[in-house]
Amino acid sequence: MRDYKTLLEQVDKNNIPKHVSVIMDGNGRWAKKRLQNRLYGHKHGARAVRETIEVCHELGIEYLTLYAFSTENWRRQDSEVSGLLKLILNTLLKEIDELIENNVRVKFIGSKENLDKNYLDKIEKACAKSLANTGLNVNVAFNYGGRREILDAVKSLADKVQKHELKAEDISEEIIAEHLYTANIPDPELMIRTSGEQRLSNYLLWQSAYTEFCFTDVLWPDFSKEDFVTAILNYQKRNRRYGAE
Repeated sequence: MRDYKTLLEQVDKNNIPKHVSVIMDGNGRWAKKRLQNRLYGHKHGARAVRETIEVCHELGIEYLTLYAFSTENWRRQDSEVSGLLKLILNTLLKEIDELIENNVRVKFIGSKENLDKNYLDKIEKACAKSLANTGLNVNVAFNYGGRREILDAVKSLADKVQKHELKAEDISEEIIAEHLYTANIPDPELMIRTSGEQRLSNYLLWQSAYTEFCFTDVLWPDFSKEDFVTAILNYQKRNRRYGAE
């Protein structure tokens, strides 16, 4: 059995990824194994979110981005979608004060399309309370789609070119990055996906060009601090060459 403290002692503190992204997958399968509906799995996944934030804080990771709700999730049954939206908001409102006390800064990234204005206002007001914090940055990818993000960036750039605020020939990778939802956030060095699936699922497509991937069979509600540190240790064994060799 893996011991958390023993695993922590193996971590090279000089080789900690600045930004870790996570695809929190497997809530539905976890619930099905217990003869419950999918929302039951989402509710129990909140514990894994809390533990992941705690271990990121302990390791000194600067950015954590969590895939909470994708643009494709609207295709699910209405009862699951409404329940998941309510769960995300209620969890944020419940946890925000403690997150602020621990110097955590919370930001939601994604599209505002299809979201109720009153719902958005509550999320934005809660996140605004943490803006002055200087510790771990927790980015919640919410109503997020990688292709939609790039499309929105292209439209914004095209609008600036049309208004003569920008020349087409001046558009660079850096300028494109500045128009993504993740502007001013470094690209993730490590992406973790739970539940055994091995695909990006339209998540951080531009930002993950040189990201290292760690896939685990653990379903998200069972994902522990030990699992997270194991992923970090796996990352530290890799030689990141960026195409140079």
